[in-house]
Amino acid sequence: MSERQGEPAERPDEDAGVAHGLPAAAVFDALGAEYERAFAGSAAHRASLDRLLEHLAPGSRVLDVGSGTGVPTARRLAAAGHRVVGVDVSPVMTALAARQVPEAEFRCGDVRELPWADGEFDAVCVYFSLLQMSRGEQTELLGRLARAVKPGGLLAVATVPVDVADAHAVFMGQPVVVSSFGEEEFASVVAGAGFALEERHSVLFTPDHPAGAPEPHLFLHGRRIRRPRPKPFAVTKNKPNE
Repeated sequence: MSERQGEPAERPDEDAGVAHGLPAAAVFDALGAEYERAFAGSAAHRASLDRLLEHLAPGSRVLDVGSGTGVPTARRLAAAGHRVVGVDVSPVMTALAARQVPEAEFRCGDVRELPWADGEFDAVCVYFSLLQMSRGEQTELLGRLARAVKPGGLLAVATVPVDVADAHAVFMGQPVVVSSFGEEEFASVVAGAGFALEERHSVLFTPDHPAGAPEPHLFLHGRRIRRPRPKPFAVTKNKPNE
């Protein structure tokens, strides 16, 4: 972001958020339930959850990355009898989710730093929670999430498919730095992480907010690839020299 005319290159600490973008926790602490209201009208998000629910086995264990207020994702999944673990970096969002969806488990933390066992979950949801990570962090996290899902397990992921890296923006009045991929490149990143893509849906959505403007939304569904186990090496004995 370029400096404003007449301002020094170094700014006081209180202006650092405006200059460089606020951390995700600060952004969503400030937004709280306002975020839920702005995106509640997304028919595409509801349709994505419908598809996921159709393919989940009863009582599945599901990781909800960037679980926000718990609505609609965790609430829909928990109401259907699934065991939901939601993770969000915002303490305000996590507290709201725990109140709104008491039958789910919510953890406040950075999903990039939390340890997950291989095959711990039957499915993972990642709805719009990658955008404040760098492209490299997004790619790495998707790979980690693939390992956390059982072979054949499900993925539902959504993003804003715009080709930007470390771009300064204002989201619902909050200064942010965002990164994303174009649609085809993002699909390739998800596939490269270890998921076989099964469905893709693109829409244009306008958040219900005074600062809301139309934005593209991309929803992908896939399964963790069942990688064949490597064959053991055959052991052969050398014949003695005659």
